[in-house]
Amino acid sequence: MTTVNYANPKTDASVKIFDQFYSYELSVPVDAYDAVYSYFRSVFGTAEAAGNFAVTLFRVAELSGTPVLTLLQEIRGHTGPDLTLTLAYYINATRSNSTLLGLNVATQPNYYVAHNIRI
Repeated sequence: MTTVNYANPKTDASVKIFDQFYSYELSVPVDAYDAVYSYFRSVFGTAEAAGNFAVTLFRVAELSGTPVLTLLQEIRGHTGPDLTLTLAYYINATRSNSTLLGLNVATQPNYYVAHNIRI
């Protein structure tokens, strides 16, 4: 027997997002979730990465008190290292100071080890 997915017009148009790792649960408007998820889906290669960053952006928006679409506007248009730096800044706002993310600091190899490597 087949079933049809039918959206009940009497229910609220929201999406419930849930992150098992932190037991984080939040109800968000479906249009806001679609906008955030589709942006990250266009930027990242996998649906899993897009979903993880979408949940993280909603968490940052809730903790900072900033609307999620405002945050999305701030990161939209950034590419490569700029996007990484901006996302790290926002994600670090929700983390403990002992677990902050790095900000693209280039590591310098040991001179003597690098000198002895043959190509």
